Amino acid sequence: MHTEKVVDHIVSWLKTYCTDAKMDGFVVGISGGIDSAVTSALCAKTGLKTLCVEMPIHQAKSQVTRAYNHIEWLENNFSNVSRVEVNLTNVFDDLIDVLPSVETEETRLLSLANTRARLRMTTLYYFAGLHKLLVAGTGNKVEDFGVGFFTKYGDGGVDLSPIADLMKSEVYEIAKFLGVNQEIIDAAPTDGLWGDDRTDEDQIGASYDELEWAMKMQDKGKNPEDFTGRKQDVFNIYLRLNMANQHKMKPIPVCKIPNSYKDL
Repeated sequence: MHTEKVVDHIVSWLKTYCTDAKMDGFVVGISGGIDSAVTSALCAKTGLKTLCVEMPIHQAKSQVTRAYNHIEWLENNFSNVSRVEVNLTNVFDDLIDVLPSVETEETRLLSLANTRARLRMTTLYYFAGLHKLLVAGTGNKVEDFGVGFFTKYGDGGVDLSPIADLMKSEVYEIAKFLGVNQEIIDAAPTDGLWGDDRTDEDQIGASYDELEWAMKMQDKGKNPEDFTGRKQDVFNIYLRLNMANQHKMKPIPVCKIPNSYKDL
């Protein structure tokens, strides 16, 4: 990958899109992970207003620290970057208190994890509306178009997606080129939605390197029977998630009414 050219292309695309939309800049949710770090740095390089928002909800201290340090690094390098912290822990807890109980605890926990992401989306759009900013998505290609590893109307609710055509490995390459803090590069990827230390790999059952490989094999028209052992397992994991999450990756279906029913 021609990293410098890719960075310049994304920065130019962001600036052109924002200017054409007659908006003043971008708002990015900062999690302490690699994707939000790269996205916010790319937005900052446009020279347009870039608001970084921390939104902890029972967050692990390590994630909070990485997010804080990253924004500090941005502020030291870009005069157009500002920050705000909105601690959503009490809001989340208050919501839990008024929600009805359910029989299946595992299903409830998953629903609550997605609720965290949706509270953050709402917060980002609050600031976007206040300051004429676009919400910049932080999803990469594997998450957004491979396994659908994002929350519908949560971190998937954005105005534009600057890194969604980049594989996870390419995001890391750009992070190194941009000089993102090493602690973020070294950290195990996690969505931070569970209030514990589980990683993305723990949830998915495969690493991002493995998922990238499976995504490429799908593009080549391969089948699980073409592989054995771990490769077959990974490919099956990828195909299962890819199929199950198509509803996230495709446009919302619209029920078309025949013209004859409308007397047109």
